[in-house]
Amino acid sequence: ALHSSVMSKANNTTQGPFYFILMGIPGFEAFHIWISIPFCCFYSISIMGNTTILAVIRTEPSLHQPMYLFLSMLALTDLGLTLTTLPTVMQLLWFNIQKITFEGCFAQFFFLHGFSIMESSVLLAMSFDRYVAICRPLHYASIFTSKVIGRIGVAIICRCVMAVLPPLFLLKRLPFCHSHLLSHSYCLHQDMIRLVWADIRVNSWFALVVVLLIIAVDPLLIVLSYALILKSILGTATWTERVRALNNCLSHFLAVLVLYVPMVSVSMTHRFAKHASPLVHVVLANIYVLIPPVMNPIIYSVKTKQIR
Repeated sequence: ALHSSVMSKANNTTQGPFYFILMGIPGFEAFHIWISIPFCCFYSISIMGNTTILAVIRTEPSLHQPMYLFLSMLALTDLGLTLTTLPTVMQLLWFNIQKITFEGCFAQFFFLHGFSIMESSVLLAMSFDRYVAICRPLHYASIFTSKVIGRIGVAIICRCVMAVLPPLFLLKRLPFCHSHLLSHSYCLHQDMIRLVWADIRVNSWFALVVVLLIIAVDPLLIVLSYALILKSILGTATWTERVRALNNCLSHFLAVLVLYVPMVSVSMTHRFAKHASPLVHVVLANIYVLIPPVMNPIIYSVKTKQIR
């Protein structure tokens, strides 16, 4: 009877006005206005950097090549990721507005995880681009035509939607308990699912499958492409050609590290270190959300002569 009563109350909360409560930096609430300064700088660098890369690639005809078209996809993804979290993070730090509506939270959930998976997919496509450019240079132009790149872009979008929508709908149909307090200043699946008052085994298994297919398979395929590149370079090229080829891959390799190290850290912390300090979870999640969109424009501007 008690269980039925609680379930009834949980269901009633989703029928009326329903809000999630976002959290800032635990233990540092009094310093939010000062903490907002580096956050504002990070967001500004990300928006200006990625917008500049998009503008440069669009206006410079010599950059209308597959490598730079993929880079424009990466910049667009980073821009989307930045604009997804900026409103809730900055309104919390500046105005202490912690509430977000049920629908708003799920919309942010969709775009936040969607752009994260899109970034992983774009980096995977870029690794294949580098493999063909170095190992199959004579076939590069015939493989990466404008039509093929367009199809890859559509496939990436479809992959993201198929990966994010099922967990979203599975989570949205479940009743939430009276505690609407999230651990972050944006809506993450790992965070929201803690507040569900129901059996979440299906959600957990589906989320695990998505994690394995994205966080495990994508990096493995990227590593495989680099292994084939190294094999080709070490087998045939001169020392000068080896350095040039490796330098061409360096920007992409750094972008891969910048994305996957925080992504794996957040996933492992939520799964295996649930009792760690809330500050650890918040810091890792902010690194995961902020650092790739900030660092990618810097990496490609510094390391790519044509962009520079």
